[in-house]
Amino acid sequence: MLAGRGADTRWLGWGAKPSARWAQIYARLSGGRPLLLEDGFLRSYGLGVHGVPALSIVVDDLGIYFDARKPSRIEQLLQDGVFSPEILQQAEAALALLQRERLTKYNVGTEVPDDHFAPDVRRVLVVDQTLGDASITGGLADEASFLRMLDAAVAENPGAEVWVKTHPDVLAGKRASCLSAARGRSDVRWITQDWHPHSLLAHFERVYVVTSQMGLDALIVGRPVTCFGVPFYSGWGLTDDRVPCERRAARRSLVELIAAAYLLYARYLDPETGKPGNFFQVADFIVRQRRVQARWPRRFVAVGFRAWKAAHLTPILGMAREGVRFVRDAEAARALGLRKDDGLIHWGRDAPQRVEELARATSTRLFHLEDGFYRSVGLGSDLIRPRSVVIDEQGLYFDPRGPSDLEQLLNTAAFSPDELEQARWVRSLIVEHGLTKYNLEPLVPVDWPAAGRTVVLVPGQVEDDASIRHGCESVRTNLDLMQVARETCPDAFIVFKPHPDVASGNRHGAVQDDEALRHVDWVERKASMVSCLDGADAVHTMTSMAGFEALLRGKRVVVYGRPFYAGWGLTEDRLSIPRRTRKLTLDELVAVALLRYPLYWDWELKGFTSCEAVLRRLIEERDALTATGGLERLRAGWLRRQGRKIRALVAGLRSGA
Repeated sequence: MLAGRGADTRWLGWGAKPSARWAQIYARLSGGRPLLLEDGFLRSYGLGVHGVPALSIVVDDLGIYFDARKPSRIEQLLQDGVFSPEILQQAEAALALLQRERLTKYNVGTEVPDDHFAPDVRRVLVVDQTLGDASITGGLADEASFLRMLDAAVAENPGAEVWVKTHPDVLAGKRASCLSAARGRSDVRWITQDWHPHSLLAHFERVYVVTSQMGLDALIVGRPVTCFGVPFYSGWGLTDDRVPCERRAARRSLVELIAAAYLLYARYLDPETGKPGNFFQVADFIVRQRRVQARWPRRFVAVGFRAWKAAHLTPILGMAREGVRFVRDAEAARALGLRKDDGLIHWGRDAPQRVEELARATSTRLFHLEDGFYRSVGLGSDLIRPRSVVIDEQGLYFDPRGPSDLEQLLNTAAFSPDELEQARWVRSLIVEHGLTKYNLEPLVPVDWPAAGRTVVLVPGQVEDDASIRHGCESVRTNLDLMQVARETCPDAFIVFKPHPDVASGNRHGAVQDDEALRHVDWVERKASMVSCLDGADAVHTMTSMAGFEALLRGKRVVVYGRPFYAGWGLTEDRLSIPRRTRKLTLDELVAVALLRYPLYWDWELKGFTSCEAVLRRLIEERDALTATGGLERLRAGWLRRQGRKIRALVAGLRSGA
């Protein structure tokens, strides 16, 4: 790849790939300079071969870190040793974070079982690599170096068990091993599991490597490291080096090594904004993935999902340690051989037939899944993939028949000042940019002939929606709601806003205009819900999310059902909700409902992100579509929507879900 012109030209190449050799050749011929790129040392939460994008790269204008045959930029950083007090302070924090959160390059691998290694036994670890790895020749080593390393590990540690860690690519059958010739040795034991490096290293007192980055992980967790090659972290007094590198004359501390490798040499993408970032932002993103995964079962078994919905949810639920399996019904789930650490999951509140019985019989956790509150630009019923979901083990937020994870959090959560400040910021972002669940309608100010009267907004709903079926009593239809709003506010200017899924013809609950106008003054079919909320003084609703959005905007909200935001002292409730025993501030409600309860998904990074990041993505997507006319096409007529559905269905079938 070419960047710049003439003598200022930079020829870009990747690592040890052919592009790197060509970049160097072109640079010599043109008088320009090569820039070699590689993944950074804190790359991602997942492997690149699985399509997980890198959040960190290194850019080297001298060489590349794994090739000790000539200088590299990181080698020069360590040799010169010019580290400011600020950088060293950040490096200490980075080292503590690497240790505490057990961060590695890819952040994959399972935990070593408690009973796998016998206690009180001395063990040393020998790290194998794949045959032909560019870091081996670049590290002044060869295949014979691995056999010498293994012999030394056995000879230098009498009475200790010697274990060889096999590379994951060898385990997968994709690459050959450098230590394949030692397979028959009786004095060596083999590790064939893909365990997390920090979990594995905890069981060993010493580590032998040629050039593997696991040597860096070992230094980070405080294990002595012997090198039979020249990786970038050797030669600085931190390792026992069997192959010298005369250029490396300086002595460096581990903190200085961390400063050079993680803070000065590597470059990062801010996962929140997509702009240049730093080590700590990427670390926070990786920690977020791990914390979600830690709450989840070993594997999800998803029952009864339609093909298109399964296609949308596969990457999200696939973040479980052993992924997700989609099955048709309870019998197919049973046939998988469920274990206690599995999790059954289904769409909505009510489980498919016999799924609850299966969960009880197998002591398997049961989860309910639904769309999040700020979901997408476009309707879920038009098969637009979601940017947020909720996964609830107790129930679901819209079903007041029993508790939900959201209700429990709202009843019990304690809040830090930082979290409440974040809630205020998120609320202001939503209000300022006019965000809603689907973000489909144009943001055009309303012009209602209210003539100074109090304006009451009545948001329409899908009448067979579970929140109405389970959360309402006497007021259960859109017509009921209009009638009671008029009875309650006889002098108000009442506006009825049909639900977009109903208006599109996808769901039930349509009311003819002439019938609606017997109770309301205006039926609004063009302006967005946000525009309607901005033009209203109060909202009367059954269980609509519009009531929550009205609270965000400081509007008076009268509720005739039992939505999740009622019962906390913020709404005028016509029905009692005895389980909700606490009075909350609006910021506390937002902190739980938007920051803690939903999961937010980044389709580009294939990972969980923050509420604020998704809100910004929705703003960018909606505004870009508006500028190009795409938003109008997205909400266009019936035939266009059916075309989108067919394409999504085909994608679901191709995924095998």
